[in-house]
Amino acid sequence: MESPVLIAGGYGLVGRQIASLLRRRHAHLPLMLGGRHPEQGAAFAASLGHAEAVTLDLCAEHPLALLPHPAAVIGAVNDPEDRLLVEALRQGIPLVDLTRWTARVRDAALRVASERLSAPVVFSSAWMGGLVPLVAAAVIRDVAEVEAIDVAILYATRDQAGPNSVAYMDRLEIPFDVLSEGARRQVRPLTDGRRVTFPSGRSATVYRIDTPEQATLPAFSGAKTVATRLGFDDTGSTEALRLLVRSGLWKLISGPRFAGLRRAILYNPGAGAAHEVVIEVKGRDAEGRPTARRAALVDPEGQSHMTAVGAAIQLERLLGLGSHPLPEPRVLFPESLPQLDAALQTMEELGVVLRVDAA
Repeated sequence: MESPVLIAGGYGLVGRQIASLLRRRHAHLPLMLGGRHPEQGAAFAASLGHAEAVTLDLCAEHPLALLPHPAAVIGAVNDPEDRLLVEALRQGIPLVDLTRWTARVRDAALRVASERLSAPVVFSSAWMGGLVPLVAAAVIRDVAEVEAIDVAILYATRDQAGPNSVAYMDRLEIPFDVLSEGARRQVRPLTDGRRVTFPSGRSATVYRIDTPEQATLPAFSGAKTVATRLGFDDTGSTEALRLLVRSGLWKLISGPRFAGLRRAILYNPGAGAAHEVVIEVKGRDAEGRPTARRAALVDPEGQSHMTAVGAAIQLERLLGLGSHPLPEPRVLFPESLPQLDAALQTMEELGVVLRVDAA
């Protein structure tokens, strides 16, 4: 019998969408939907077929000890002590990790470096599920010298979102490092605003936010500047959050004691809305002339679905499904995927709309 794919958090909002996409593309792929309360996912697992809801506690010393050996693991829920990561590494299980902010990606990469790898691990928690850096990698292929990559995100206040989705914005009092004009510097979240028009025609001012692609894309692309900015589709929500941060009130409610309050402010998911991202690239062509590209990504089903699409693409990469060759055991990031055209085709087949133009 074929070994199953384990989705940690498999019956949460994102986990359910990952499972549904995998079932759509791989009708007989066995799935295990892991979580602390498997009875909550039993009916969903039965509806998928070839699936089972199983007990998975990431706070346990050996979270995989009581489960069948999986073919791969997708981490769609926070792994606070890296126990799922380490267990997968030591058992030679390929892993797609979706939930780490930048500092935790760096820490995890260092931890992986101390292990003897017998399977690949892809850190795919860049925005959303790694689709932003993956598309950026495709856009820059015909740019001989990349100078700047600017990512703008329109966060729909009516969109569905899982509780882990606010982890990026839960750190709004913490400055972070960026590469700007070839030099490392620190910036504060929700500063350095820029006005952007999104595919829907809506214009919004977007501001700096800490995301992993700002750490990984410079090394991959050679870009001298990489910036990711975010704004809400409701201007009032953006400005209210900026006021909380600028006034110092957000810092006063930082730390574990006030985590519930911060989540109550940030986490107010709606019934669903499209998720929109714009990626702008500036550089020079092979003749040294200035060139620019603009890619627009739209997921009509929202940010959680976009994350699930990114996860499905990276899982197919790790398992060598479709036209993807099996990767060697090493640390991977979404933008290093060799079969970019196949990944973009999968992305569009799964409902994410991509348009690339000369800017």
